[in-house]
Amino acid sequence: MKIIFLLLLSALGVANAGNISGTVRAQGKPAAEAGEAGGSYDSRKYKFVEKVNYDELQDFVVYLVGPVGTNPVVPSKLLSVATHRIEQKGATFAPHVLPLMAGTTVEWPNFDTIYHNVFSMSEVKPFDLDLYKGNPPDKRVTFDKPGRVDVFCSIHEKMNCIVLVLENPYFAVADGRGRYSITNVPPGTYKLKAWHERLPAKTMEVVVPESGEVKTDFVLGISGLPKY
Repeated sequence: MKIIFLLLLSALGVANAGNISGTVRAQGKPAAEAGEAGGSYDSRKYKFVEKVNYDELQDFVVYLVGPVGTNPVVPSKLLSVATHRIEQKGATFAPHVLPLMAGTTVEWPNFDTIYHNVFSMSEVKPFDLDLYKGNPPDKRVTFDKPGRVDVFCSIHEKMNCIVLVLENPYFAVADGRGRYSITNVPPGTYKLKAWHERLPAKTMEVVVPESGEVKTDFVLGISGLPKY
């Protein structure tokens, strides 16, 4: 992996590089604004309805938007040998969110003893792997265009995941405490985006130094959307 990354930096012509780090978290509507105090909210009908816990949201992705560096990123050169994996186990896709660079191939092994059918209706990459068990060599998908790809199983209702196809290799998934780090970024001014599947994304401008680190924190929430 280290050799591949060094080759990647060489292909980009990176002589100097800096790092981007920070935190990303979610913020929900205040309870008072949502009208959660008493009344019908405490009734038997709604009392046990599961609510979103914004403090426990996971799978935040932070990434640079567009081409990075002096030369545009060429996916076929950088990631033609890379294969990622989304596993099917316990009738669940893992990981639930997989960010990757355009041109990357993903395999979909089914470790359950029952059949699954991996498919997507997305405009970015529609596909159907049909019913199968195990890890047949023909059950691979190459994601060649940037965008969001929602993936499902045609048999099991709650099986779903997201492949987030990006334009460059400068991205990170935040850890359980919301911390992220994007390393070895060519110096320059970029747009840095924080993404979550159920919240509006947020973009900030970031200036990456020739060496050292720049810190950028994000708070994502339901705000700024049009009201009807």
